[in-house]
Amino acid sequence: MNYTGLRQIKDVEERRRAIYGLFNIRRGLSRKIPAKSEGNFLLATWNIREFGGEKMGPRLPEALYFIAECLSRFDLIAVQEVRADLRALKDVVRILGPQWDVVYSDVSYADGGNFERMAFIFNKGKVSFTGLAGEMVLPNKEASAEVAQIARTPFICGFQVGWTKFNLCTVHIYYGEGKPDPKRRVEEIDKLAKILASKAKDYIDIAAPKNYSPEHLVLLGDFNIFKRSDKTFAGLTKNKFFVPEKLAALPKGSNVKMDKFYDQIAFFKHKATAKNTQAGIFDFFDYVFNDPKKFRHITKARTVKAFNDWRTYQMSDHLIMWSEFGVDETNAYLKELAALDK
Repeated sequence: MNYTGLRQIKDVEERRRAIYGLFNIRRGLSRKIPAKSEGNFLLATWNIREFGGEKMGPRLPEALYFIAECLSRFDLIAVQEVRADLRALKDVVRILGPQWDVVYSDVSYADGGNFERMAFIFNKGKVSFTGLAGEMVLPNKEASAEVAQIARTPFICGFQVGWTKFNLCTVHIYYGEGKPDPKRRVEEIDKLAKILASKAKDYIDIAAPKNYSPEHLVLLGDFNIFKRSDKTFAGLTKNKFFVPEKLAALPKGSNVKMDKFYDQIAFFKHKATAKNTQAGIFDFFDYVFNDPKKFRHITKARTVKAFNDWRTYQMSDHLIMWSEFGVDETNAYLKELAALDK
């Protein structure tokens, strides 16, 4: 992490708030997130609200540092709701430091695309970008009266961590009305999972898989799924995607109220050997932006409700979903070599 920019915050109160906020969030991350090691992979997904937009004014400098601090505790993060203006994204990657990189999609100009991008932020010291990058487009035969294309175009990229390859397709599925199963949302998830399952052989070696070099096809991001019992979630499972055990066991959701299961990380069933060791939801508001009095002169918010809405434009209205996987397949490789000598 590159903290030198903190010196450029001239207002003493603002700088002090940023520094002590970093102390708090670092303490929380160290308690809640597993330590990094050569044999593990910490994967996260985070819809960062209006990332690059200024609907409620620009993000405070401290918010960019808090976002970067959160990201730094993982190896790779799928980020949704990146806006056309890339300054906030690039500022955060700069704060993360030279070991970090980002790959992002173009802005979606589709109806309902909301001029959004998708991005993957990753630690180059741990994660290699394989070169695969593309946007998922539905074939004409999949078009219906409700869905011709997925509005916020899904973005797929390939990465390798240790012995293991992860082909990650990140999404921000249509929301629409605040109901569990609007037809368009159900269809977007179903059609995308179906086309990915049918194309799985393009992303993973189905014919001759290697135990010591496993490949995975993963759908992750903001699906706007209310409950795991909804039709939206069934769109994943019926098309051979599943949520790993530790993630599936999480009792609470990933929105700020933790009562909706908007965000998901789902693996294609045909090849899913990475061991899911831990998982969780990280609530950054336990550590920062939790005292309205400190921001009263900035927000002009007269109620706690107004403050709570404002702070979601500083951090997000989604919490961070993360999962840890084992990626050391040395023993599997050695066992296969040993079998050749018998």
